[in-house]
Amino acid sequence: MDCTAPRTALRTTRLLAGALFAASAILAGCATAPTKEVIATKDAPAAIGPYSQAIRFGNTVYLAGQIPIDPKTNQLNTGSIEEQTRLVLDNLKAVLAAAGMTMDDVVSTSVFLKDLNDFGRMNAVYATYFKDKPPARATVQVARLPRDVAIEISAVAAK
Repeated sequence: MDCTAPRTALRTTRLLAGALFAASAILAGCATAPTKEVIATKDAPAAIGPYSQAIRFGNTVYLAGQIPIDPKTNQLNTGSIEEQTRLVLDNLKAVLAAAGMTMDDVVSTSVFLKDLNDFGRMNAVYATYFKDKPPARATVQVARLPRDVAIEISAVAAK
């Protein structure tokens, strides 16, 4: 009686099972785990400190807060709250474009105002950037913002 045949068959079965398991794992997990990707553009102000303009993680982009700095001149806009809001949103729009996204992809924003009395005027400008299906939003008054600006807005976008 040949006792090696069952062992050989068992080894072959284990090898095939292992190969099938590996193949199914590869096919099921064809997308690798998301990694952190830095998004940067010269069309928005450079980061003022140790942070990125945005980070892509999977299908989500986390945008750092933007303040009203003109990326062409690197100068602060200290004009009206409407002017500052427009510039902040244009800066966010530029970072989104660098990530291959648009304002329509924004799912959440955080608005930081130096003075909540500016809310109505800020909101009127904000509404022109988010006409259809506006994102979730939190708006708060803060004691102080970087470079003593009147507004900062951060966002999260997803595709």
